[in-house]
Amino acid sequence: MVAKFENRWKWTAKFMMHNCLVKKLAALFVFGLLNVFILTGCKGPQDYKAEADERVYSIIDQKWHKDFGSKVNYKISDTEPSPNDIQIEKVIPASGVLTLPQAVAIATAHNRQYQFEKEMLYVSALDLMLVRHEFEPQFFGTARGGYARAGGEDIAVFDTGLESNRIVDELVERRFDPEDLLERPTGTGIGFNQLLSTGALISTEVAIAWWRVLAGEMAGEALASILRTTVTQPLLRGSNRTVVMESLTQAERNTLYQLRSFNRFRKTLVVLIINQYYTVLLQHDFVKNARGNFETLEELHERTEKLVKAGRVPRYELDRISQEKLQGWDILIQAEKNYKQLLDEFKIALGLPTTAEFELDERELVVLRKAELTKPDFSEADAIDTALSLRLDLANSGDFIADAYRKIAVAADGFNAGLNITATLGIPSQDITSDAKMFNDRVETFLELDLPLDRTLEQNIYRKSLIAFNQRRREYEEARDLATLQVRQAYRDLAEAAERHSVQSEGLELAEKRFDNTLLLVQYGRANTRRVLNAQDDLFDAQNAATQALVDYTVATLNFYRDTGVLQVRPDGMWTH
Repeated sequence: MVAKFENRWKWTAKFMMHNCLVKKLAALFVFGLLNVFILTGCKGPQDYKAEADERVYSIIDQKWHKDFGSKVNYKISDTEPSPNDIQIEKVIPASGVLTLPQAVAIATAHNRQYQFEKEMLYVSALDLMLVRHEFEPQFFGTARGGYARAGGEDIAVFDTGLESNRIVDELVERRFDPEDLLERPTGTGIGFNQLLSTGALISTEVAIAWWRVLAGEMAGEALASILRTTVTQPLLRGSNRTVVMESLTQAERNTLYQLRSFNRFRKTLVVLIINQYYTVLLQHDFVKNARGNFETLEELHERTEKLVKAGRVPRYELDRISQEKLQGWDILIQAEKNYKQLLDEFKIALGLPTTAEFELDERELVVLRKAELTKPDFSEADAIDTALSLRLDLANSGDFIADAYRKIAVAADGFNAGLNITATLGIPSQDITSDAKMFNDRVETFLELDLPLDRTLEQNIYRKSLIAFNQRRREYEEARDLATLQVRQAYRDLAEAAERHSVQSEGLELAEKRFDNTLLLVQYGRANTRRVLNAQDDLFDAQNAATQALVDYTVATLNFYRDTGVLQVRPDGMWTH
């Protein structure tokens, strides 16, 4: 009993010498963990969202080429817009008239497909950010604590990366050895992993354990830690930098492809909105012409009715005009219905509800009529060469071939044997509460060999990569042919539209003169009503055809600039070339 008391007294004296330092170190460690927890735990979802937005748009800014057009109107709806972005609410002007620039601006801000394309661009950059993170240090940290009472002894354990539950069990069973504790780490703790472009994987962690028995034969306190670093380097399969970096290379290129697709879509959307705007205006002009046609027939009916009563015109001519008037009324009803339908569809294209009430600016047609329309002053061959060099979708299709070619090299790497060298270094600390015993460092190195005895899967992957490469080449050839076809068709459409507009304008002038002359002859009894009706029908058709030709020429011009790739979207959403 005396010996036991003396041993405990010696331990107590020793413990009192180190207790203050142990507590300070433990407190310092806990304080450090608290700081880490506060720095990470105080970040809420909005903070993470803001950080993701900042990094994503930094990537997009870096990859945006000047040839893509103005770097505006590309941020998704729940992020802070750029200063030059269009910021327009779904509000119709007080005048109730929506101009063409206003319509394009509203579509740029609220068109649903445009919003989707912006989000696809964001997601592509977000995916790239994650792949880049695979080649950055990835930090981790875990901490555990335990308390137990067994055999009349209170045991408290705190650790990161070690096994607190096993420590408690061994303390209770009186077979605890701090050195053994450091020789069986669990692979957790505080540290980081990083993948290098050579294929090497570095893992570094620090594991710390602090335990204390408050009473009993094992009463005491200990603080120990170990630094472990493991490096695994492939020597054959997976060691080629091109192969290791393939996921990052593809992610970088995917973001570039999405940027091109987004800017190609912007051009397509501008042409679509302007096309629909003029289509609705064209239908509105049809309504005006149909109403004018009906009013003219009504006026002609009244005149003929007077002539019939005066006995100067047979009754059957009045009946013929009555029938024509009914047909004119039916044409007006159909034209108004079609106009309302097209206007509602246009509202959806703008991202507006169909219940929104507004009209389009008829002055846009006046401006078109006053503009000088000319035939293209460049050759078809020049237009094709321009398209093949400027089309963003063709650039993507061409780069897909390079992607497929890289995939062949990646697949071929799978035939190599797997030979990895792994080195592990463990550096334990001194247990400051023991007899100043220094634990031994540990260095381990070993090779792992995977012989290429069965490569059926790799064989299939490689063969598919060769097939995919040939497919990408054929797809690019087809894309070039389709682009050439589009340009040739757009060139012919533009030339035809210019010619038709000239013909229809001249035809409208002739139809107006013919109707006026025929109406004058009727008043003097030198022409029957049939000739007047025929002249009126021709005038009505000529009015519609002239407006149709004007709109067709404008749309053909836009389509030509879009298909050749020279159309550029301005910050306000409109276009230039």
